[in-house]
Amino acid sequence: MRLNTHLGISSEWVGEAVSLSAGCAVVQLKTRPEMVVDDMGLVHGGFTFGLADYAAMLAVNDPCVVLGSVEAKFIAPVKIGDVLVAKAEVIEERGKKSQVKCSVSTSQLVFEGTFTCFVLQKHILQN
Repeated sequence: MRLNTHLGISSEWVGEAVSLSAGCAVVQLKTRPEMVVDDMGLVHGGFTFGLADYAAMLAVNDPCVVLGSVEAKFIAPVKIGDVLVAKAEVIEERGKKSQVKCSVSTSQLVFEGTFTCFVLQKHILQN
Protein backbone atom coordinates (compact mmCIF):
# COMPACT_ATOMS: atom_id res chain seq x y z
CA MET A 1 0.00 0.00 0.00
CA ARG A 2 1.19 3.52 -0.81
CA LEU A 3 1.83 6.18 1.85
CA ASN A 4 -0.60 9.10 1.25
CA THR A 5 -0.12 11.37 4.27
CA HIS A 6 2.56 13.17 6.27
CA LEU A 7 5.01 12.76 3.41
CA GLY A 8 7.42 15.45 4.65
CA ILE A 9 7.74 14.24 8.25
CA SER A 10 11.12 13.34 9.76
CA SER A 11 11.59 9.65 10.50
CA GLU A 12 14.29 10.60 13.04
CA TRP A 13 11.72 12.30 15.30
CA VAL A 14 8.42 10.45 14.79
CA GLY A 15 9.44 7.12 13.32
CA GLU A 16 9.53 5.19 10.08
CA ALA A 17 6.68 3.17 8.60
CA VAL A 18 7.47 -0.53 8.78
CA SER A 19 4.13 -1.85 7.56
CA LEU A 20 1.10 -0.22 5.97
CA SER A 21 -2.17 -1.83 4.95
CA ALA A 22 -5.81 -0.74 4.77
CA GLY A 23 -6.69 0.64 8.21
CA CYS A 24 -3.43 -0.51 9.84
CA ALA A 25 0.08 0.82 10.32
CA VAL A 26 3.22 -0.21 12.16
CA VAL A 27 5.83 2.48 12.79
CA GLN A 28 9.22 2.17 14.50
CA LEU A 29 11.23 4.88 16.27
CA LYS A 30 14.79 4.55 17.53
CA THR A 31 15.34 6.81 20.52
CA ARG A 32 18.06 9.45 20.19
CA PRO A 33 20.23 11.29 22.73
CA GLU A 34 18.41 14.56 21.89
CA MET A 35 15.18 13.03 23.26
CA VAL A 36 16.59 12.54 26.77
CA VAL A 37 15.43 14.81 29.60
CA ASP A 38 17.84 13.89 32.41
CA ASP A 39 21.07 12.14 33.35
CA MET A 40 19.21 8.85 33.93
CA GLY A 41 18.34 8.55 30.23
CA LEU A 42 14.58 9.15 30.43
CA VAL A 43 13.06 9.93 27.01
CA HIS A 44 10.41 12.68 26.98
CA GLY A 45 6.89 11.28 26.57
CA GLY A 46 6.19 13.67 23.71
CA PHE A 47 8.28 11.48 21.42
CA THR A 48 6.24 8.40 22.34
CA PHE A 49 3.05 10.37 21.74
CA GLY A 50 4.35 11.75 18.44
CA LEU A 51 5.11 8.23 17.25
CA ALA A 52 1.62 7.03 18.22
CA ASP A 53 0.02 10.05 16.52
CA TYR A 54 2.00 9.41 13.34
CA ALA A 55 0.98 5.73 13.35
CA ALA A 56 -2.69 6.73 13.76
CA MET A 57 -2.42 9.15 10.83
CA LEU A 58 -0.87 6.42 8.67
CA ALA A 59 -3.64 3.97 9.60
CA VAL A 60 -6.16 6.45 8.17
CA ASN A 61 -3.70 7.33 5.35
CA ASP A 62 -5.52 10.27 3.78
CA PRO A 63 -3.65 13.44 2.70
CA CYS A 64 -6.10 15.61 4.68
CA VAL A 65 -6.28 13.62 7.94
CA VAL A 66 -6.01 15.58 11.20
CA LEU A 67 -6.13 14.66 14.88
CA GLY A 68 -9.24 15.81 16.73
CA SER A 69 -8.71 14.29 20.16
CA VAL A 70 -7.05 11.42 21.97
CA GLU A 71 -7.63 9.38 25.08
CA ALA A 72 -4.25 8.03 26.15
CA LYS A 73 -2.32 6.31 28.92
CA PHE A 74 1.42 6.28 29.48
CA ILE A 75 2.11 2.89 31.05
CA ALA A 76 5.89 2.60 31.41
CA PRO A 77 8.92 4.87 30.93
CA VAL A 78 11.06 4.94 27.81
CA LYS A 79 14.85 5.22 28.05
CA ILE A 80 17.61 6.04 25.63
CA GLY A 81 18.46 3.06 23.48
CA ASP A 82 14.88 1.77 23.40
CA VAL A 83 13.33 1.05 20.04
CA LEU A 84 9.65 1.95 20.07
CA VAL A 85 7.12 0.11 17.89
CA ALA A 86 3.67 1.63 17.38
CA LYS A 87 0.79 -0.43 16.05
CA ALA A 88 -2.32 1.45 14.93
CA GLU A 89 -5.62 0.11 13.66
CA VAL A 90 -8.80 1.87 12.58
CA ILE A 91 -11.50 0.36 14.79
CA GLU A 92 -14.45 2.47 13.66
CA GLU A 93 -15.30 4.75 10.72
CA ARG A 94 -18.28 7.07 10.55
CA GLY A 95 -18.15 9.27 7.49
CA LYS A 96 -15.07 11.48 7.79
CA LYS A 97 -14.44 10.46 11.44
CA SER A 98 -12.25 7.50 12.40
CA GLN A 99 -11.39 5.99 15.75
CA VAL A 100 -7.88 4.55 15.75
CA LYS A 101 -6.54 2.30 18.50
CA CYS A 102 -2.78 2.55 18.98
CA SER A 103 -0.26 0.86 21.25
CA VAL A 104 3.44 1.56 21.62
CA SER A 105 5.87 -1.04 22.95
CA THR A 106 9.54 -1.61 23.61
CA SER A 107 10.08 -5.00 25.24
CA GLN A 108 6.90 -4.05 27.14
CA LEU A 109 3.80 -1.93 26.57
CA VAL A 110 4.60 1.76 27.23
CA PHE A 111 1.59 3.63 25.79
CA GLU A 112 -1.92 3.01 24.54
CA GLY A 113 -4.56 5.33 23.23
CA THR A 114 -7.58 5.88 21.07
CA PHE A 115 -7.19 8.67 18.51
CA THR A 116 -10.17 10.47 16.97
CA CYS A 117 -9.14 11.48 13.46
CA PHE A 118 -10.98 13.51 10.84
CA VAL A 119 -10.50 13.57 7.09
CA LEU A 120 -11.11 17.11 5.88
CA GLN A 121 -12.23 18.06 2.36
CA LYS A 122 -9.07 20.12 1.89
CA HIS A 123 -5.79 20.73 3.70
CA ILE A 124 -6.38 22.32 7.10
CA LEU A 125 -4.23 25.34 6.13
CA GLN A 126 -6.05 26.02 2.86
CA ASN A 127 -8.58 28.87 2.80
